[in-house]
Amino acid sequence: MSEEARQMIEAYDDPSDQRSYSLDDTSSNDESPEEETRLSLETSNDAVPYIGERFVTHDAAYEFYSEFAKRCGFSIRRHRTEGKDGVGKGLTRRYFVCHRAGNTPVKASNESKPQRNRKSSRCGCQAYLRITKTMDMGVSEWRVTGFANHHNHELLEPNQVRFLPAYRTISESDKNRIFMFAKTGISVQQMMRLMELEKCVEPGYLPFTEKDVRNLLQSFRKVDQDDEGIDLLRMCKNIKDKDPNFRYEFTIDANNRLENIAWSYASSIQAYEVFGDAVVFDTTHRLTAFDMPLGIWVGMNNYGMPCFFGCALLREENTLSFSWALKAFLGFMNGKAPRTILTDQNMCLKEAIAMEMPSTMHALCIWMIVAKFPSWFNAVLGERYNEWKAEFYRLYNLETKEDFELGWRDMINYFGLHTNRHINNLFALRTLWALPYLRRHFFAGMTTTGQSKSINAFIQRFLSAQTRLAHFVEQVAVAVDFKDQAGEQQTMQQNLQNISLKTGAPMESHAATVLTPYAFCKLQEELVLAAHYASFQVEDFFLVRHHTKIDGGRRVHWIPQKEHLSCSCYQFEFSGILCRHALRVLSTINCFQIPDQYLPIRWRRVNALPAKLIHITPNEHSERVHAFQSMVSTLISESAKSKERLDIATEQISTLLSRIREVPVSAQVMRDVIHRSN
Repeated sequence: MSEEARQMIEAYDDPSDQRSYSLDDTSSNDESPEEETRLSLETSNDAVPYIGERFVTHDAAYEFYSEFAKRCGFSIRRHRTEGKDGVGKGLTRRYFVCHRAGNTPVKASNESKPQRNRKSSRCGCQAYLRITKTMDMGVSEWRVTGFANHHNHELLEPNQVRFLPAYRTISESDKNRIFMFAKTGISVQQMMRLMELEKCVEPGYLPFTEKDVRNLLQSFRKVDQDDEGIDLLRMCKNIKDKDPNFRYEFTIDANNRLENIAWSYASSIQAYEVFGDAVVFDTTHRLTAFDMPLGIWVGMNNYGMPCFFGCALLREENTLSFSWALKAFLGFMNGKAPRTILTDQNMCLKEAIAMEMPSTMHALCIWMIVAKFPSWFNAVLGERYNEWKAEFYRLYNLETKEDFELGWRDMINYFGLHTNRHINNLFALRTLWALPYLRRHFFAGMTTTGQSKSINAFIQRFLSAQTRLAHFVEQVAVAVDFKDQAGEQQTMQQNLQNISLKTGAPMESHAATVLTPYAFCKLQEELVLAAHYASFQVEDFFLVRHHTKIDGGRRVHWIPQKEHLSCSCYQFEFSGILCRHALRVLSTINCFQIPDQYLPIRWRRVNALPAKLIHITPNEHSERVHAFQSMVSTLISESAKSKERLDIATEQISTLLSRIREVPVSAQVMRDVIHRSN
């Protein structure tokens, strides 16, 4: 609170300096001497109410008292009245009280209706202003006849009082602006920033909050919610009529209104057949204009780029809704569950996954956790926040559970976080997010910072596609198609890059012809590092350690009969890319090609699929496929000779791909391809 406001409050807290009246005071001493009264218009902006002060209307008195309250650190509300307009003498007396006056009435419980567990701000505060209607020479006016500024609670600072509901208002012009922004699809946060810039106010100093804007949009949504739901279902049916491979599911509530809806496109279902082993289910977003929870399924393709699998709009964020969404998704994907699913920290979603995908490994997205760190720890740690964050990442990337748990205890002691609930909660859930506990499970590289940014940017494209709810499904399809085309161009650029071999090893040159440039670069890093390691055969395994170390190391098991390879670092299980330890052993045993099963289908070039994948159709078709591969190879070599040629090829192939995607492909054929490759 400012010094001026504090002095004001202290002055009125001094009994010798104040005339105080209770709310029920009706004494005849309501009038003050004439010389002590003056109209409120003559008062200065920092004036305080006084007995005998006059106002033209009771609304003017309310506004004056409200401004005084705001400066002091509280708000007011209208209390009881005496008299009634149009009856007898009409309205004769009004009471305005502190917003914390009175006590919360006890409501009768209704078992059929859920009760909101919300604390009341009322605490029996006695601060008030009473005004009485009088006649002066035939003209009515309102005089202050009672005033008390005693508060039994803390008063708010100027930068806090503006958040009280009484001072948070959205003008009609601001409402129109917000509705216009909502139609363009920008987020509520972006709306707030734009309006701050337009009004030239500091961040956080608009006369309303993000919550107020969300409530406004929610009330707007309720007006035409039923029509929007009908239009959305009609839109899905139209898409289904045009593309039989488009899939959608929905539920209707007891009032025949749309409750939940989920959908997926033909290209998404095909992509899932190959790249659906690791999936992110992001449920942290909402449709801005309608305040509906939005779930998006995303994966990673063989070129390290995000690929879209499906969407769900839900009315509620509870276990039942999430369970329905997961069932619908599995239905789209012919019952095939992912090996791993990454989500936000949501207990309802965790329960739903355990029920609907019991064989799937559930983990928490590290980037969704880290995004909350500033609000959790910035104020607690202050200048030490960045130091703590660096230590957190070090612990996150450790290899053993024992080292992680010891390091976590040391971190808590060093930063004094023993009682911090977020720290305790993170440790309780460590098996769902810390890498030492997750390395035996496949994540397709989606735990890295770079990939998290890529996936986030990918999802933001869908969120920016918001106008009307009925058009959202179609707009997402446009965003997916745009991303697919951009992805094809990036894929072509990757393929046209000259890959430089760094080791000269036959294993490297062979892998370069099979893996995509993205996957090959990951493997190449390990091949280069493998040369720095020594391997020793010990009984039925190899011990591999860095040439500068005299003890420790990794255990690598090699079974020649089955060409089975495994390492105690579990990198292949985690990423699908062999580690330096395993590659060192392959070199030791004079292996000149990486065994086929350690060059996974999901990381291969399209034209590097095993022959058994290609020969799934009659010989004539097989020959045409080989001829086409030869044409593609010639196209790439000819296009790479100049920028002009490459531009023409890129443009024409993008158009050709769009036409090809319009031709339906049987999902059964795709499943047969994957089945025969295993």
